[in-house]
Amino acid sequence: MGISIWQLLILLAVVILIFGTKKLKNVGGDLGSAIKGFKSAVKDGDADADDVPQKVEQAEEGSANTESVKKEDKV
Repeated sequence: MGISIWQLLILLAVVILIFGTKKLKNVGGDLGSAIKGFKSAVKDGDADADDVPQKVEQAEEGSANTESVKKEDKV
């Protein structure tokens, strides 16, 4: 009881009549470039996420060194 192939073809024909093939081609190209941009942003985000633990470890090492220096100054 879903959408049959004939209903999809009629819907496609109506959309082509309303928008025209040129506009649909432009929309398809815009959609493709948006997906490509999204994928590259996700890749960049994954690369940035890998760098964060290294920075945190370096910061923890730095704070441990400053704490030991502060304790030595107090004594």
